[in-house]
Amino acid sequence: MALFEHIPTEVSVYEVSLRDGLQNERATVPLRGKLRLVDALVASGLRRIEITSFVSPKWIPQLADADEVAEHAKAPEAVTFSALCPNAQGLERARKAGIREIAVFISASETHNRKNVNKTIADTLAAFVETVIPAREAGMRVRGYVSTVWGCPYEGDVDPRRALEIARKLLEMGVYQVSLSDTIGVGTPRQTERILKMALAEFPARSLAMHMHDTRGTALANVLVGLAHDIRDFDASVGGMGGCPYAPGAAGNLATEDLVFMLHGMGVATGVDLERLWEAGKVAESIVGRPLPGKVHQAGVRSLKA
Repeated sequence: MALFEHIPTEVSVYEVSLRDGLQNERATVPLRGKLRLVDALVASGLRRIEITSFVSPKWIPQLADADEVAEHAKAPEAVTFSALCPNAQGLERARKAGIREIAVFISASETHNRKNVNKTIADTLAAFVETVIPAREAGMRVRGYVSTVWGCPYEGDVDPRRALEIARKLLEMGVYQVSLSDTIGVGTPRQTERILKMALAEFPARSLAMHMHDTRGTALANVLVGLAHDIRDFDASVGGMGGCPYAPGAAGNLATEDLVFMLHGMGVATGVDLERLWEAGKVAESIVGRPLPGKVHQAGVRSLKA
């Protein structure tokens, strides 16, 4: 099919289970369990791992041990550990912990942004002056998320132009990459194509990533559209763990195993050992104490060789 004629030969997987995954769990996972998962993810070959969020424990109690996680989790050479930092206080904590890459987040939907960070979109962007710019001045890399690009649980459809205006401002601040997020998993392939065509008319493909939730089973279909448009960076969560606490019904991140299984079957390199990634999913399942929804996680890994 023409769809697959010009896809990238390799992509980068950005693992979010330790942050986006665990923040949606009802029970708090002990520090030791989180560090077990960090080690298992690194052993699988993942090279970009978001390990926590320096957010107030009042809002995300599951990540109250962010400082301890960052202190004990040491990134091997060629592996980047990053952390979400919602404000200047979070940035200072990240700097003290030795984190060299942070992420900031904002929604394309005004209502979701208020629910998420208790600020307007304009106020959130203004606050980034105290986060993104000082981080860049300190030699840190900064990644950005724009949430609810495909739809909002409170407002419904979202005009992609709003999301792209925010992405433009983030990139102008010095963010090296913006991850466009389908926070509630409502995206469909034609919608994804429309959004990406608008984005790629203005931004280079390498400055964009996709963060798809599989709430309605369309995440991999949307990833295929991204590949066909030369997107090479995809967020995922081992076992399909996670969601957004401020987006009802948003559970169901794209499972890292499902993403890697599909990519390897298409001849797209990720640098990830799928067998070890599957084992990391089992670690994730054991520390959260419940079955995880990822398809490969449940079915197991089979050889891709004839």
